[in-house]
Formats: sequence, C-alpha cells, structure tokens
Amino acid sequence: MNKYLKRGIGITLVGIALIVLGMYLKRVESGLYGITLIVGVVTFGVGFVTIVYSLIRKIERQSILDTRNKQSNDE
Repeated sequence: MNKYLKRGIGITLVGIALIVLGMYLKRVESGLYGITLIVGVVTFGVGFVTIVYSLIRKIERQSILDTRNKQSNDE
C-alpha cells in the first residue's frame, strides 16, 4: 500500500462518516445538515480520486520499470 492509497482510504472513510452525520442531523432537523452533507460528499470525492490516482501511479510505475528493464537487456 502506497501513501496515496492510504490517504485515499482515510479521506474516503472521513467523507462517509460526514455523510452519515449529515443524514443524522437531517433526521433530527438540525440546520447544519446541508453543510455537513456538502463537505461529506466533497471529501468522499477527493478520497475516491486519490485512490484512483494511486492505482494509476502504480500502473505507470510498473510500465516505466518494465521499459527500463527491457532497454537494459537489449543493450
């Protein structure tokens, strides 16, 4: 697990927790539920994008290593 994947999972979990909190605040008719839901959705989105970024980095890194290995074997 690289640092981006760990951060992404953590941020996503925080986003889910904020969404659940927002839904609870909506049920008890608190006025802060809207802001909490917005922050939760944005946080979840950032976490999801970070997870996708970590997977793209991993694939790209492996591709670069394979290319370098092939070039060194050819020479």
